[in-house]
Amino acid sequence: MKQKLLLTLTTILFLIIAYLVGVNKFNGLRFSSDLSLSSESMAKESPIKLDRNHPLVNANLEFGLNLWREIVEESQEENVFISPTSIAFALGMLYNGADGKTQAEMATALQLQGMSLDEINQANLSLLDSLSQDKEGVKLTIANSLWAKEGVSFKPEFLENNRQFYQAKIQELDFNNPETITIINNWVKENTNGKIEEIIDDISAENILFLINAIYFKGIWQNEFDKNNTQNLPFYLADGSQKNHPMMSRNGQYPYYENEKFQGISLPYSDSELSMYIFLPKPDSNLPNFLRELNSENWKQWQSNFTKSEGNIQLPRFKLEYEIELNNTLKKLRMNSMFDRNQANFKSMTESQASVDTVKHKSFIEVNEEGTEAAAATSIGVRSTSIGLFQPFSMIVDRPFFFAIYDNSTNTILFMGSIFEPN
Repeated sequence: MKQKLLLTLTTILFLIIAYLVGVNKFNGLRFSSDLSLSSESMAKESPIKLDRNHPLVNANLEFGLNLWREIVEESQEENVFISPTSIAFALGMLYNGADGKTQAEMATALQLQGMSLDEINQANLSLLDSLSQDKEGVKLTIANSLWAKEGVSFKPEFLENNRQFYQAKIQELDFNNPETITIINNWVKENTNGKIEEIIDDISAENILFLINAIYFKGIWQNEFDKNNTQNLPFYLADGSQKNHPMMSRNGQYPYYENEKFQGISLPYSDSELSMYIFLPKPDSNLPNFLRELNSENWKQWQSNFTKSEGNIQLPRFKLEYEIELNNTLKKLRMNSMFDRNQANFKSMTESQASVDTVKHKSFIEVNEEGTEAAAATSIGVRSTSIGLFQPFSMIVDRPFFFAIYDNSTNTILFMGSIFEPN
């Protein structure tokens, strides 16, 4: 990886729909070479205004932290890094094909109760619009695509919702052609700035659809760390041992919050809307204790207490790659029927009996003196079955800590991670 500091957050999800019984044709939908809909002349609706208190914003925060809590409980004292935004967008697109019990379970887990499908889709379109930006020092883009097996038809509303509200590129391909894998992976590579070169390594005879979401983020610190100040200093591990590790250092004014349990700091990227929040448990506490208290109510309360203060921050330079299968985690959040061949209901996607095979998430992040570079990929496989301080502070992040890359304007956690041992 390049040592130069860019913040690249990449998120990719792909949805594989495996095919066991014949899919009925729908007269209302015809595919062309680019899978354009017969209603392609429909104009994109203007996004609704999305503020920090919108139900979808609160739902994503609640779901992301609930998901996080389940993951870290399984991971014990291991480094973890995920993109809750990637996973929420992936499941949001899948939600457009769900019905009955499967839809109800997904709505509960995703905290979408009380919102109609149209309200959810309109809000996600607005979130896409709000998050996307391209300015000096910061770039954040979100791209979606839907790749269908040649000759197979899907419910028109399912495809149109993905095209209209998720701005998905829709294209039909010959899944028997070995070049199809290259075509799809090249789209992934292009929309992640080369950080994820492939997400598909095989297409089986049962596969009929790939649905992919990619998030790319590149950002430079508003105040970069001077490389001349970086020193090899001790980092104290959870087991009491220590290792020497490059520690970056900087003095400055930052949003800061400290209570009896932890120190917190916000390191803004150059646009000030995006920041990395770092939470360091006090020496008489530990990271697992902090993570158990990490919920949406506490997150909002902590956010309200950050006050700009003068001080010194020492932060380890680190790089992390992470991979997890989310099937069991989502089941713990009560998304059960979507994985069950007999109970899954995706009738809003296709008349065939379909169920989710696997949900995988991969991620990468590198933090250094100039900024952050990160990537994440989420894949869903679907099969067919028939207190503020004003005095100067010193925050030395030399023991396990939690961090989140956060969009302040939309109250959206793009990425979150816990570091027990920096590498």
